[in-house]
Amino acid sequence: MGLDPADEAERQPARSESRERLAALRARLAPPVDGRDRRPVLPLGLPALDTHLPGGGLVLGPPHEIAPAEPADAIAALGFALALCARHLALEPGEALIAAAPGQPLPYGHGLAGLGLDPGRLLLLEAGSDAEVFRALEAALHARALTALIGLLRDGMPLKPGRRLQLAAEGSAPPLLLILRPAPAGLPNGAATRWRIAAAPAARDRFGTLDRPRWRARLERCRNGRGGDWLLEWDHAAHRLHLPEPLAGDAAATGRSRA
Repeated sequence: MGLDPADEAERQPARSESRERLAALRARLAPPVDGRDRRPVLPLGLPALDTHLPGGGLVLGPPHEIAPAEPADAIAALGFALALCARHLALEPGEALIAAAPGQPLPYGHGLAGLGLDPGRLLLLEAGSDAEVFRALEAALHARALTALIGLLRDGMPLKPGRRLQLAAEGSAPPLLLILRPAPAGLPNGAATRWRIAAAPAARDRFGTLDRPRWRARLERCRNGRGGDWLLEWDHAAHRLHLPEPLAGDAAATGRSRA
């Protein structure tokens, strides 16, 4: 006796979510490579991108630095950071902390929902300075009570605060740690990856309504990995990145190495 087509359609999202959770679990439990410890990672769900990252995803624990390509791209860079946070929260239980220095763009309810983020799982701290942001992130890392941390900085991350965050992240069950800084060139700080994000025209649905956000993402630095450039599209329902359809068959061109 066959399944009703409507029932089968309803089961597809659940199956996709199960596969994503299984991939994340496999990444966490994978054996060491060449005898070295392998830290847990967040797979981004896009092979053209994950193959550039050591372990097949963003390493959990050490900071990942995200910056707008130009000052006008600040909102796009924030959207990219929130999308990465949404993917991690879709795969792991728990909550996220956003600690923002004065003058930084702040997320709002409708925008969060459009990225697939549940506002009920977010804690927002409006700090008085970059130094307060670093203190809040370091305290959260030591507490091991949150799944993801995002720091929105006014001036950027110097070497010493970056090193303190790395030390605080060592140990079991590290969270995803994202640092969003301004567009000017950043300081050396030991970040595991460094991204440059520019806005791109969003995809529209069949009614002409803006549907999926897009970014031009450049992986400028990746410790033990490869750089690259991609035009990325965010699917808020599946919580994963895609290459836009016209480029999906040309991943090698959109993900060329700059290492």
